[in-house]
Amino acid sequence: MLADRGVQVDHTTLFRWIQAYAPELDRRIRPHLRMTNGSWRVDETYIRVKGEWVYLYRAVDAAGQTIDFLLSPKRDAAAAKRFFRKALRQSHTVNPRTITVDKNAAYPIATKAMKRAGELWPFAKLRQVKFLNNIVEQDHRRIKRLVRPGLGFKSFTTASRAIAGYEAMAMIRKGQVVHAPANDMGAQRDFIAVLFGTAA
Repeated sequence: MLADRGVQVDHTTLFRWIQAYAPELDRRIRPHLRMTNGSWRVDETYIRVKGEWVYLYRAVDAAGQTIDFLLSPKRDAAAAKRFFRKALRQSHTVNPRTITVDKNAAYPIATKAMKRAGELWPFAKLRQVKFLNNIVEQDHRRIKRLVRPGLGFKSFTTASRAIAGYEAMAMIRKGQVVHAPANDMGAQRDFIAVLFGTAA
């Protein structure tokens, strides 16, 4: 877009902008997100960082709205609990009535411990049914499509920051922002401009 307007920008400058503004965009859109529902679909996908695979935990609700995400070096009960706690802290989420996951043995351990601690609703139902998770697996594609061209990240921090931006833009594009409908790119652009104080 910048090249079309005759503006020359070095790729390292773009990288620095992404690292600075992507997590800030994620932080600023949170208060403006529509409420998600209590049917969580949780899954993790793989991202390459410094030549190693790390895990991107992601959750969407039954309508496909993003609940939250977390990049983790490990795929275990501690990581699952960290992800659930992060998701539950968000203002646009509710304590789930159902959590649909794959057969990863870490999820039953994590949810059981969180119920005992009073962090999860005691009657929340954990469903380990793979085909019911198609909605979140399809949603992974939005992020994977953006990650692949970069051939991986050089550090965990740069990966976390870039992914925060990808996820924030995906939420905006899906119409999760109250005043920026899914198919209204003008409203989405204006919303971001207002967030950063660049509106004309």
